[in-house]
Amino acid sequence: MKAIILAAGRGSRMRNLTDDRPKCLVTLRGKALLDWQLAALREAGVDEIAIVTGYRDELLVRPGVARFHNPRWAETNMVSSLACASEWLCAAPCIVSYSDIFYEASAVRSLIESSAALAVTYDPGWLALWQERFGDPLLDAETFRLRPDGSLAEIGQKPQTVDEVEGQYMGLLRFTPEGWAETERVRSTLAQAVRDKMHMTGTLQHIVQAGRLPVVAIPYTGSWGEVDTADDLAVYNRA
Repeated sequence: MKAIILAAGRGSRMRNLTDDRPKCLVTLRGKALLDWQLAALREAGVDEIAIVTGYRDELLVRPGVARFHNPRWAETNMVSSLACASEWLCAAPCIVSYSDIFYEASAVRSLIESSAALAVTYDPGWLALWQERFGDPLLDAETFRLRPDGSLAEIGQKPQTVDEVEGQYMGLLRFTPEGWAETERVRSTLAQAVRDKMHMTGTLQHIVQAGRLPVVAIPYTGSWGEVDTADDLAVYNRA
């Protein structure tokens, strides 16, 4: 199994913590976020890992880890960075991980075991963590609605109530070549300026709306977290 870690961005909301390093090199409990991801992926049995780099590319060299580079990292978003690794995505199923999260190997295994062309992990018990991070959980929440068959019905919109958030999308997902082909097809219908700025959740919503391929949602209840700010590090260090 292959895995791709998306680490092109700087993470400006981390302020001075990313002045001299990519966001994935910020440390949590004495270990860089990137090293948390590499450890979980390898424990789950992933044997080929690549990093999509951008900001401070030279700091992301790791033994045995391939690299793809997004030269337009400062003006594009995450899916454009992922497209830099299309060589892998077109050839075989790939786990895709944001670089500002941490999780356990069991989350990765659940994706490896899925037969879906496109699958995402989500946290059904998200509310307590978001209340701790933001006070008002709706300040940073996005809609996440499920169909009875466990596929996504909606993702990435602005919710008005917590009832519109049936789980928290984690930034850990899996594409097969079929799933990536549909992603590329959807992106090809958009103007380049829109493609460049579109988040992953916006892209997933376009796939859901197109209705050609289901996006399967896999619940995960283990330890995980998303690091957007220095305050987040304090929250997870207290846990």
